Amino acid sequence: MGDLQIETKKSLLTMNTMALASTAEYFCSVSTVDEVQKALSFAEKHNLAVTPLGAGSNVVLASNLSGLVVHLGLKGWESVVSQGVSTEYVDVTFAAGENWHDMVLMCLDRGWYGLENLSLIPGNMGAAAIQNIGAYGVELSSRLVSLQVVDIHSGTCSELDREACQFSYRDSVFKQSLKDKCIITHLTLRLSTEPNINIDYPALNAYFVALDKDPTPQLVSNAVCKIRREKLPDPNELANVGSFFKNPVIARSALAHVQAVDGNVEVPFYPQTDGSVKVPAAWLIDQCQFRGVRRGNVGVHDKQALVLVNYSNEGDNDSAREVLALAKEIQVAVKVRFGIVLEVEPRIYGSF
Repeated sequence: MGDLQIETKKSLLTMNTMALASTAEYFCSVSTVDEVQKALSFAEKHNLAVTPLGAGSNVVLASNLSGLVVHLGLKGWESVVSQGVSTEYVDVTFAAGENWHDMVLMCLDRGWYGLENLSLIPGNMGAAAIQNIGAYGVELSSRLVSLQVVDIHSGTCSELDREACQFSYRDSVFKQSLKDKCIITHLTLRLSTEPNINIDYPALNAYFVALDKDPTPQLVSNAVCKIRREKLPDPNELANVGSFFKNPVIARSALAHVQAVDGNVEVPFYPQTDGSVKVPAAWLIDQCQFRGVRRGNVGVHDKQALVLVNYSNEGDNDSAREVLALAKEIQVAVKVRFGIVLEVEPRIYGSF
């Protein structure tokens, strides 16, 4: 189709960080908006479902994916000082296929600040917006100005501002009413040219107390990388998709029930602005004795109960089913013990 190469029966084993054996019925890689539109036109013409795929760091793939998998390889970035915006800020537009952490480091090198708390989060720029990634007291939504998207069915391009994205904790309109309806091609973030240090998160604060140095954006990034590496496995060494469950947000009144389960045990929680509280999913899973548990080819990481891992390096066809079965087992145990429903964080593609 023009210059666009459409492949069939394409292995996706190396395109997802969970190292799951998966085969796409049709596959293409795109590097421009025009190629995105051509791919969508092919899918529309042949009545194919479309599965966008970036770095594959937050997905669970079935062994066979019907339809067209569109691998998003759009690259590039540009900065502008927007009219009416203080010179203390710069707007930077990133292509969706750029690696998130690489762009965080690039911005630090140029003196553009605001992303350092989000260092070392795996995946690409486009998926970061879908997920509204967040860590150590910062969410992407607080930096986002707008997104450029292509409608999957019509192929038309449009722009959405931050309000239209309907961001919330690990959520956005792209996981709700616009789910499977558009592809993000670019996003624009507003960054500061002056350091605005945020080390309120307990682990970060403790790090700098021990370091006995004044924090700088680069030191904050270094600290975040160190903390993440200490508690999260590297997908290049042990296949995983990072946090497999969202931290549940519950009513403050429900906290007493959780505390009473084990004789008024002290439950860690983080107060939210609306009066609710966020409880660490890892703590709930730990209390159910799942850390280090293994089921066939998959298991729960022995240092971080929030991370499910795939021990098979050979792309076993049953690994995806096994990881979802383990996730369900954990959900049931937490629900029975604490009355809390854990929500799976990665996107699940295909039929199981």
